[in-house]
Amino acid sequence: MTAKPTVLFVCVHNAGRSQMAAGYMTALSEGRVEVLSAGSAPKDQINPVAILAMAEENIDIANNVPKILTTEAVKESDVVITMGCGDTCPIFPGKRYEDWELADPAGQGIESVRPIRDEIKARIQALLAEILPPQA
Repeated sequence: MTAKPTVLFVCVHNAGRSQMAAGYMTALSEGRVEVLSAGSAPKDQINPVAILAMAEENIDIANNVPKILTTEAVKESDVVITMGCGDTCPIFPGKRYEDWELADPAGQGIESVRPIRDEIKARIQALLAEILPPQA
């Protein structure tokens, strides 16, 4: 892995789970990880309930824009985390792939989205412990 690892988060719409994961990775890595997110069929805007759930954690994802998944984004990444996009994600040798099975927050209220957000945070913390050297 390079000095500054790149992590790509992928879900179908790039409007909820992958955006929350990218928000946590950006905040919790304190700039020590390059963070990308994309979707196989991106929506036109971020899920407003995901924005609200992350705002409760003092992480602002309101100005993020869903992006289409590209082969280049996968090639650039050291770690690719998929969230329910299945076989639409291109696979390249030498990359670390994980599929996180998480409920889709689309169409759900804040009470249902909070546990999804909290599970994403726990997974981000575990991933950071694996990919970043301990700080002195």
